[in-house]
Amino acid sequence: MLDLKQIRENSQYVQERLNLRSAGQYDLQPILELDQQQRQLEQERSQLQARSNEIAKLIPAKIKQGSDPKGAEILELREEGNKVKTEIGELEPREKELKSQLETLLLALPNLPSETTPIGKSEEDNPEVRRWGEEYKPQHSVLPHWEIGEKLGILNSDRAVKVAQSRFIMLKGAGAALERALINFMLDKQTAAGYIEVLPPLLVNSQSLTATGQLPKFSEESFKCQDDDLWLIPTAEVPVTNLYREEILEASQLPIRHCAYTPCFRREAGAYGRDTKGLIRLHQFNKVELVKFVHPDNSEAEHQALVRDAEAILQALKLPYRVIELCTGDLGFGAARCYDLEVWLPSADKYREISSCSNFRDFQARRGGIRFKETGKKGTQFVHTLNGSGLAVGRTMAAVLENYQQSDGTVKIPEVLQPYLGRDVLYETAT
Repeated sequence: MLDLKQIRENSQYVQERLNLRSAGQYDLQPILELDQQQRQLEQERSQLQARSNEIAKLIPAKIKQGSDPKGAEILELREEGNKVKTEIGELEPREKELKSQLETLLLALPNLPSETTPIGKSEEDNPEVRRWGEEYKPQHSVLPHWEIGEKLGILNSDRAVKVAQSRFIMLKGAGAALERALINFMLDKQTAAGYIEVLPPLLVNSQSLTATGQLPKFSEESFKCQDDDLWLIPTAEVPVTNLYREEILEASQLPIRHCAYTPCFRREAGAYGRDTKGLIRLHQFNKVELVKFVHPDNSEAEHQALVRDAEAILQALKLPYRVIELCTGDLGFGAARCYDLEVWLPSADKYREISSCSNFRDFQARRGGIRFKETGKKGTQFVHTLNGSGLAVGRTMAAVLENYQQSDGTVKIPEVLQPYLGRDVLYETAT
């Protein structure tokens, strides 16, 4: 959520930054008008409350000074006091309604792009930052990962569709073991890098989704339980960030770095006809997430470190990838700045996103009330939150199946995964 005070005092700047995302889509005028109305009502109520308090003290004081409790002067004061209380009672619901309308409009506003975010209109304008691992690209043609997976007997989509519906997958034998090996490797790598592992709930309430920015705007992307205020998580970012919702941390606790493995659930609304085969775009997939709570002064440095921690997984697996920075027109709703890691998929002859590393600054913390206090300083500040995939496990498996595919139809196991699997190659087995 954006700072209402910033909108009020520097609306032109805020509007200009929002226009960099999508010119004309976001209008601050309704917010400014509601804010003015609400502040005016608040001032009126405050003045009436002050008069009510004054009358409450004045009546006993006058009686003590000798005024007749049933006399005209006291009766007049009592009548005025009752009238003031009635007026306050009439203002309070109006003020409450204005606050509700104001909050609804504020929750619909995305974060402001950082000053260093590249300006652009779409993903076509995202600049490439660097590439890694060109020497590891296969020099021979390969089958798409879903084809080699089915041929090896480790992946089956038909049986998953029978059990659930399209955009689900079933892994079997060495496929299930490879998925588990990737998860364990990623967690071991990130905990060694200083992240504290957590295993959070897979169901969260609406307040949690609102704090991280999935609600109210993206409700159609998530699966909701019919009889409870609970949603299946779209990413571990949601429960892990909300572990500290409405808390005041000590500055000495920062930075807090967590990693978490969870299944993730997404409707993929609007993705009809895209990536219908394989492991790229599923309703259910596994992911290891990295989440940070940091001091604002260290926010940018922690963001760069987050990207490097995600890259470390790809480098250890020797998977070719590139890093791009998202421009203002392609930036996610809550991000102020974001880097995407894209892994090489040789069957498609292109890079595909495997991690998105975002700095939300105080956007999520403001929505979720996550603050910190520094010793010797008055008041509190909002922490900065960051998160990134470290990595999306299914997409990593897809990259392994393609980049490690051999001309004889087998798939080599990356060296760092061999201790987890107890083997160095995948070969065709009976389905």
